[in-house]
Amino acid sequence: MTSFIVPDGNEAIRADIPAIVELIERTARWVHPETFKALPVWCPYTARGQPLYDATWTRQYTNTRRATKETSNKFEGNVAALKALVSALGVSSPKPRNWTVCHIWGYDDPAFAAQSSIVQDPRYFSCIGNMVWLPTPLKGFTDALPEVKKMLRICSYNLYGWACEHPSVKAEAEEIRSGIIPVGYPRGWPSALDLKLIPLGTAPYTDKIRREILVRKAKWRRDIDDLRLVDYPRDQVKNVLDFWKIDIYQT
Repeated sequence: MTSFIVPDGNEAIRADIPAIVELIERTARWVHPETFKALPVWCPYTARGQPLYDATWTRQYTNTRRATKETSNKFEGNVAALKALVSALGVSSPKPRNWTVCHIWGYDDPAFAAQSSIVQDPRYFSCIGNMVWLPTPLKGFTDALPEVKKMLRICSYNLYGWACEHPSVKAEAEEIRSGIIPVGYPRGWPSALDLKLIPLGTAPYTDKIRREILVRKAKWRRDIDDLRLVDYPRDQVKNVLDFWKIDIYQT
């Protein structure tokens, strides 16, 4: 009896990658490079898996299961990254439905069996050059297909002048900085051949975004100095701001 042969899922659609990339090129939403230049990271106080606190930074949020009545602490998932990206894009409320934030440098395990140390790092979790907003149905392609992930990373590097410095992706970051242009890379995305190209779907750098940046810097200044915020991660925030060379006293 002949077995029913099913190939690797990535192999089953590999021939359709050009069509997938065309969809991503047409629909993805990118932060403007001037926005990234003005404020590359938007939530230095958190990262994936870090504890979630209330506004006073004195009480950690908890969650109680209805079935068991067991209470456990709550931790950051992807909410802060999404809020950062939406703010940096200048998207007005209510947010449009069926859009998902994609970390460009994040998971490299298609099976998602390993945790990503990159998104657990506050230097990169809310870095707006490390995120792109995609229609939700496309998110799986960017997570699971290495070819698509690499194209996003190349676009981000050429658009923002940044590739992730985390040691876990050192080899690929060096390859991307070398100026590679893979087969099928969108002609409308910036590359070593034309760094001035701006992807379709790039948000403008507006007065609204400039005001939001000033508001965030002012809040970080207050929070760092406010000793009543007992669990506020001051050292972490200072280290992230130093890493990105962000002067919160510059207005």
